[in-house]
Amino acid sequence: MPALKRRHFLLGTAATLGALVVGWSASPTRQRLTTAEPLPAMASGQVALNGWVKVSPDDTVTLMMAAAEMGQGIHTGLAMLLAEEMDADLAQLRLEQAGYDPIYNNQAALLDNLPMFKPDDNGALKRGTRHVVSKLLREVPGLWGSGGSSGIVDQWLPLRQAGASARAMLVGAAAAAWGVPAAECEVAAGRVSHPASQRSARFGELAARAATLPLPAQPTLKDPSRYTLIGRPVHRLDSAAKLDGSARYGLDALPPDGLLYATLSMCPTLGGRVARFDDTAARAMPGVRKVVALAPVGGGLGSGGMTSGAVAVIADTPWHAMRALDKVAIDWDHGAAASLSSRALIDQLAQSLDAPDQADVHLETGDADAAMKSAAQTIEAEYRVPFIAHATMEPMNCTVQFKDGAATVWVGVQGPGMLRGGIAKVLGIEAAKVDIRLAYLGGGFGRRYLGDFVMQAAALARETDGMPVQLMWSREQDMAHDYYRPAYVARSKAGFDAQGRLVAWRVDTAGSSLGSPAFLSAAAEGTATTAYRFANARVAHRTMESAVTVGIWRSVNHSQNGFFTESFIDECAHAAGQDPVAFRRALLAGSPAEARHLGVLQRVTAMSGWGTPLAPEADGTRRARGLALHRSFGSVVAQVAEVSLTPERQIRVQRMYCAVDCGLAVNPNLVRQQMESAIVFGLSAALHGEITIERGQVQQSNFHDYAPLRMNECPQIEIAIVPSSAPPTGVGEPGTPPVAPAVANAVFALTGQRLRSLPLRLA
Repeated sequence: MPALKRRHFLLGTAATLGALVVGWSASPTRQRLTTAEPLPAMASGQVALNGWVKVSPDDTVTLMMAAAEMGQGIHTGLAMLLAEEMDADLAQLRLEQAGYDPIYNNQAALLDNLPMFKPDDNGALKRGTRHVVSKLLREVPGLWGSGGSSGIVDQWLPLRQAGASARAMLVGAAAAAWGVPAAECEVAAGRVSHPASQRSARFGELAARAATLPLPAQPTLKDPSRYTLIGRPVHRLDSAAKLDGSARYGLDALPPDGLLYATLSMCPTLGGRVARFDDTAARAMPGVRKVVALAPVGGGLGSGGMTSGAVAVIADTPWHAMRALDKVAIDWDHGAAASLSSRALIDQLAQSLDAPDQADVHLETGDADAAMKSAAQTIEAEYRVPFIAHATMEPMNCTVQFKDGAATVWVGVQGPGMLRGGIAKVLGIEAAKVDIRLAYLGGGFGRRYLGDFVMQAAALARETDGMPVQLMWSREQDMAHDYYRPAYVARSKAGFDAQGRLVAWRVDTAGSSLGSPAFLSAAAEGTATTAYRFANARVAHRTMESAVTVGIWRSVNHSQNGFFTESFIDECAHAAGQDPVAFRRALLAGSPAEARHLGVLQRVTAMSGWGTPLAPEADGTRRARGLALHRSFGSVVAQVAEVSLTPERQIRVQRMYCAVDCGLAVNPNLVRQQMESAIVFGLSAALHGEITIERGQVQQSNFHDYAPLRMNECPQIEIAIVPSSAPPTGVGEPGTPPVAPAVANAVFALTGQRLRSLPLRLA
């Protein structure tokens, strides 16, 4: 991350205090329309109308894209925002990678997750803090990235303002040329027309003159009643390229100077190093250029721990590199983690909850301990989740050319701007001399926010005398050296009065942080930030670090905390003798988010037939339903799982019903796809996902022993989007947290057995 200057620190301090609120009424997005340097013309006659939009004489409209496409459809969603307000034909849009100017910084990823504020807090202190932090983010370049379900949220206003500004300038150019009032002109499908005189002109014909006009002070945005694209199920822009094979992923990089290939073997023990190696046999093999030892590196933003050291072979082809690597004799320094066991580590997390209270308290309302002591009934449960991997379909890879004191990097990552500094440090150059060319990502889920493999590739590029080198991890290396979702243990306790009403709620969790104070503060997201209202509540977290490398995983801490909260809520409903839906409704009463939560609850219960008995299948197999409700990344999701058991007592999820309130659905197709994806991803983790470690070494190696959900296991999935006129909220991640508790709650309804550990397995 770029270094902060003194005035950045002062602004950040003012933000923390909420002291500087001058200019709050000014739109922070207004200053996200112009770049410090003019946009370069990439074609003859192309002109920029603002920092996001360029128009060419052939009517092509170029959108500067500040988001990584990793299957979530963000390129389509963002293009729709611009085309809507500009009244451009979506077919005339082209995408160009944005630079590192601060206008492209992902403000929403930080502003919507300020750790000192709760989701329902909309007070003056939070507004003032957001304003000051946004001013800070407008001065620090290179913070654009894709994560936190923030792509549409972040650019909802900037891209619409960019489109509206460009539209106004094109209309202004046409009106001036025709000598007519701008108000009499109309725009549609990339043309400006003047109906009274029956004149019209294409965008490309007007662009040069429009570029000479000043940027409108307050561009007028469309009334939602006039939307022609936003809210409609538009086909994805990237589908054709992915179907015909022309889409370019990281492994498709073909630099003009040719390409060398590298593969590596990392110490199998977490955090281990290379003690010594003998490459005599490998160097004698044809096509081998060099054998290099690599020191451990950190993952960067949102990660904890260092990767293992490695030995890499650089060769003319991948085949030569892989064959030669097998011939390198390596002695490893296994280090302090050589005795590490994941089972023992998780047991230690549980034991830490018995220790004197030295936890960070994230929520405290009333006096939970006193209310618990006077309760007529109490229940308690302990939940555990293991380490799990990202297991992206595209293994980690990166191509780097280091030549003439500058670096060109071809890679698919989620935060390219944030990796420039690390690459520059490895190569001993300035960050401005690092050019990252972003490819499609074959899956991200947070893994590709981390730059360990990128730093390794940069180190190898120093060894190739200016030739580009492509590093590709094997699937086995990828599985054994991931930045895993942390293992967590939660102990939940509830107290009820004589009438069965919940009067006390306490949750204590233990697990590692994700490598930064911001993520430490977010350790209790999903428990401390629940919309349920408790008269007496306490949520606390104990941080315990280990040698296991951990990092951001889809839905971050909501993943495990959603399982803890919604499983225990179900236990409380059972203890109170109430229907799980009715119990949740009562806990939501008076919450600022009550209406949204009740909206998705009503929708999902209607879809699933909640409350009506499920008839056995034709062969007599019994089925049952389970419910979960969770808010994350600004969106509210309710899910009902319908499960049965196989003759071998394995859990079979037959159907998943999902209702989501994500504000205005810019493209309903994308929302449905992301909810379906989140459910499949969540089921993979809930039913199968587990990384085990023995003697400091990960025991899983590929998809045969770390199984994703198979096609024959995938349930029927039904998605409902609750209509809303509110601004869009997150979509990519909110569908994952409710999956595991919905299934676990259904298993209890079916068998009477509570499953409190993931993956879900019946004894």
